[in-house]
Amino acid sequence: MSMPTPEERPGEAFAEAAAEAVQTSVMAFRLVMAIADAVRRQQQKKAGKEDELPDAEKAAAEASEEVKKFLPDDIATTLLEGADWPQLAQQLMALKAAGVDLETMLPRVGEITVDVRDQVAANAEKVKREGTEEWAKALRETLPAGPVREAILSSPAWPEMARTMAGLNARGVDVRAILAAAHEEGVGVDQAVAKVLAAAEVPTTSRDAKLSYGPLTTGLDIPADLDLGDRERALRQLSIAPSENQRFTRMVREALPGAEREADLLVTSRQWPLLAARMADMESKGHPVAEHLARLSKDPSWQEGSQSTVGRRLVQAANDALRKPVGTPAGPGESRVKVNTAAARSTSPSVGPTKATTKGAAPTTPGVAAHRETGPAPKTGKAR
Repeated sequence: MSMPTPEERPGEAFAEAAAEAVQTSVMAFRLVMAIADAVRRQQQKKAGKEDELPDAEKAAAEASEEVKKFLPDDIATTLLEGADWPQLAQQLMALKAAGVDLETMLPRVGEITVDVRDQVAANAEKVKREGTEEWAKALRETLPAGPVREAILSSPAWPEMARTMAGLNARGVDVRAILAAAHEEGVGVDQAVAKVLAAAEVPTTSRDAKLSYGPLTTGLDIPADLDLGDRERALRQLSIAPSENQRFTRMVREALPGAEREADLLVTSRQWPLLAARMADMESKGHPVAEHLARLSKDPSWQEGSQSTVGRRLVQAANDALRKPVGTPAGPGESRVKVNTAAARSTSPSVGPTKATTKGAAPTTPGVAAHRETGPAPKTGKAR
């Protein structure tokens, strides 16, 4: 007996497609729960009050009623029959115990799962599975810097989250839309847990964030609690995957051939995570990072000065090289505009007039540019 073709068994094919769509929506539910639980743990850990998960059997019984009440039947049934349901139930009940209103949260999560189910049903095209670096980049481009993004990347479940994102993407789901929606839930979880822990004060800007304000961070998404003193955390806060950091480090070494010591000074500097974030941002916009870094060897002016401050000068030079468009003159043999410091001071609104000491010096009238001088001032009174 020959096997029936898909045309001969349309009901079975439809059932398989529907089942896949529901299974994918359950994957989305797991992802949102993993993100919410990661935020809860992070917030409680900061306060030194991380709670143990509730009893699995008791949590499963209590959570099943919540899920049946707020999720579509097909998705709720698949969730409750899943082998990981006890763990999901524990996460839900832990969120509830931490102060999260499940009657507000679950309907919104239900909307996410329904959207995913419908997307899979409409688009079954498979695409290549992506690794964690790709999804770290997606986080950087989709979620604003802050506690939710950091909680995701610092969670032990991050590799599994990335695999889940890849699986959803392979089924034609708009993962970035899920992340954007899940971010709002994460913010709600962060605030709810913080309120219970009596730690919901308005976050203050860290010293690192304040000191980094300026050329090093212009155009970048920098968290208010940036911590450059913790290299691993800083890279995580800026959504730089370990593989990305290694690649950017290698690009710097290639840009400074024969200057291994200087390259080490740059990549081990306190500000390195900000430079890495700049490179990642440039790559996302299609800019040739390697060509920009090549300027460090073409214009070695950063070598001039005390050896004790070469690292600081190199950080500034690297940032300038990355920010300046390719093709802009920068090398020592190329055209450079010389700044007349006397003229600059004479026209500055924050600096008083300077005394002319030589012929052709800047005008002594404060706040008036040289090209606006119409001639010598008329002589009045007696000279003193």
